Amino acid sequence: MRILCSILLCLGLSNSLLAAPWYPVAVQSDGESLNYQPLTKAAEAWRICVLLPHGKDRYWWGVAWGIDEEGTRQGVQLGIYEAGGYENPQVQLQQLQHCRRLEAQAYLIAAINTRDLCPEIAVLRSQGVPVIDLVNRLDCPDLSASSRVDFADMAQASLDYIHALGGDRPVSLGWLPGPEGAGWVMDAERSIEQAAASGGLTLHHAGYGPVDRASQAQLVRRLLRSQPRLDYLLGNAEAAGFAAQLVQTSGARYATQVLATYTTERIVEQIRDGFILAAPTDSPVLQARIAVDLAIRALEGKPHARLVSPRIEMLDQRRLPDFDISRLMPPTEHWMIRRELPR
Repeated sequence: MRILCSILLCLGLSNSLLAAPWYPVAVQSDGESLNYQPLTKAAEAWRICVLLPHGKDRYWWGVAWGIDEEGTRQGVQLGIYEAGGYENPQVQLQQLQHCRRLEAQAYLIAAINTRDLCPEIAVLRSQGVPVIDLVNRLDCPDLSASSRVDFADMAQASLDYIHALGGDRPVSLGWLPGPEGAGWVMDAERSIEQAAASGGLTLHHAGYGPVDRASQAQLVRRLLRSQPRLDYLLGNAEAAGFAAQLVQTSGARYATQVLATYTTERIVEQIRDGFILAAPTDSPVLQARIAVDLAIRALEGKPHARLVSPRIEMLDQRRLPDFDISRLMPPTEHWMIRRELPR
């Protein structure tokens, strides 16, 4: 709680600011730049099932909060479920099946991996039930819509930032992507591998693992023991957060600058304090809000985009004070929201 409060104070934000209307907001909508405007209110209290991979960090707390806020504003009923981690695809499948038994009218799915839920989703879509792909990327045919940012673009934003610092100088990069098989990880790796293949970048892959502190700390320690003089380390938020602390407390043992592939409140704190160089943000709270609106539009047969993506913003010490933190995290008093879908 201390960390979140300090972030909000240092950025001059308050809960009243966080409660301000979130729209209109600049997005890419089916490839077109526009200001997204949601519906004023749903036509009825639709029952929507939300499936998230876990609730272990404030990234997903922010997603759940954004969903809950927009659901309340538009007057729909939500069931919000989290599977406990990327190592639990079977739990997420069981939660989807549970929502089917409860006859949910639409689904928002931040999938643990790209394909495991596709057979169940195919059944839902054959019955005309809207399914919105949220944040992580699904590779299922006939999804109703997607509210997500391409993590290939997120990784490219980090690479562009590194290139702007070093010009054409060859770079050694430590890479900690996250859980193997997750859509966002696969997308990020596409950019990293293309950059390595084009030359000028020596890539040191640290391996895959769940995005919890213990798993990522093990990978970071192993990487830095073998490559203590990396120019940069780029990793998921848990890996980058731990690596930044390790580098800061190691004296001169490690000589690497740390970036994260996405931003959480802990990453914001470490950017502010100079421990992490920079990170892009995909504005997960906005993705969540937009996903609710897309589901309602699909339920009501109203026009909607197939893919809506908030604008990626690269955050460093210079840019952080101007960033609207309510796009990234919930207010200080909000924790993870879990809720059974009302019958």
